[in-house]
Amino acid sequence: MPTEFKYEIEQQFGTLSSSQSSTGTSYSKEVNLIAYGDAEPKYDIRNWTVNADGTKRMGKGITLSREEMNELKKVLDDMEEELKGE
Repeated sequence: MPTEFKYEIEQQFGTLSSSQSSTGTSYSKEVNLIAYGDAEPKYDIRNWTVNADGTKRMGKGITLSREEMNELKKVLDDMEEELKGE
């Protein structure tokens, strides 16, 4: 029998984008700190769907360690500096 997929959103940092369909389903891309199973929490950038009945479903995304998140921030800061120079 398959084990239950367990996760807990420990902290919500923000929503990058969101939209809603005519059926009441809402879609968002969020940045959260999530613990999967009993593992240490990881930073998570992921699509989420909330159905009209309130059920929430996780979509495709990426998880990052603290070190990877720090590197991503450096890359984004460098990109911003390059864009300012254009």
